[in-house]
Amino acid sequence: MPIQKNSTCGILTSGGDAPGLNAAIRAVARTAMDVYGIKIIGFEHGYRGLIENKSRVLEPSEFSGILTRGGTILGTSREKPFKDKNWCTETGGPCAVDRIKQTYRELGLDCLVILGGNGTNTTGAMLAREGLNIIGLPKTIDNDIVETDITFGFHTALTVATDAIDRLHSTASSHNRVMVIEVMGHKAGWLSLYSGVAGGGDVVLIPEIPYSVPNIARHLEKRAQDGKTFSIVVVAEGALSVEEAAMERKAFKKSRERMQLSIGYRVAQEIQEATGHESRVTVLGYLQRGGTPVAYDRVLASQFGAAAAKMVAEGDFGKMVAMKNEKIVSVPLDLVAGKIKTVPEGHYMIETARNVGTCLGD
Repeated sequence: MPIQKNSTCGILTSGGDAPGLNAAIRAVARTAMDVYGIKIIGFEHGYRGLIENKSRVLEPSEFSGILTRGGTILGTSREKPFKDKNWCTETGGPCAVDRIKQTYRELGLDCLVILGGNGTNTTGAMLAREGLNIIGLPKTIDNDIVETDITFGFHTALTVATDAIDRLHSTASSHNRVMVIEVMGHKAGWLSLYSGVAGGGDVVLIPEIPYSVPNIARHLEKRAQDGKTFSIVVVAEGALSVEEAAMERKAFKKSRERMQLSIGYRVAQEIQEATGHESRVTVLGYLQRGGTPVAYDRVLASQFGAAAAKMVAEGDFGKMVAMKNEKIVSVPLDLVAGKIKTVPEGHYMIETARNVGTCLGD
């Protein structure tokens, strides 16, 4: 059911920050206020602000100049209201979800717009089942949210990672080294695959394709025999070996806990031991999240934000804004909750990587 003018909508950003969040906040708020006459209340630091009722009415002046800014003017956190028991008092007071419902009622919210990744939208789906009117936006540099072709934040991170690979080429060639660059992506390899292809990575390791050290070594040795004196290896932080892929979940977790450094360092050591080639590591880390969003992410976040405001006005709740076949659509949050979009076997980017001579470790 459409909501009336002078209605009130809450908005929050949750999970890891990503370029484009401020552009999305701006688009949601401006469209809601100027086009539909809806008041916007912003919650600070994600779901924590909703639990603690740390909020403020957003004014138009707050959106001036934020389109190009990274981060989020609302702040964020990784609060998980349905899992965190710390909010329950010893005397049996309300827990996190009850506090959220209380805040929702006290502020007279007609809906809540959440900007986040897998965990954020999963929590949103669960809150929708509790009777709250929820609309989600897909934000993540990992591009791993199902039911949408693309997420905002991905293209900026891709640009940063590709630029880093480009820069490492000169160092690698000057010193005749193997340069290993570790990029984000715990369970999905979209960022490492795309940046690896864009940056001319000689080896690209993603979580979806377990790697074999002997296979990598053969590829690098062949390059050396062909007179190529350096190599670039792009590694997703969730990359795993063939041996690890065969482990049970608990055994794999214990194995990773014993690793003193991240996967990029282990891969570099494995390559050096197998080939004798000097290897060095660069871990991009949070550089991929920060800074000014590229034009694509500004536009996409603005499109998603404006569409979310329209959904608020039309009462299209329990949904997430998505991009499918170059069209902005809404999809049920229940289809998104608890799922991760991994790179499927036979995806055209995997085929592209192989066709241009990239070793994927298998």
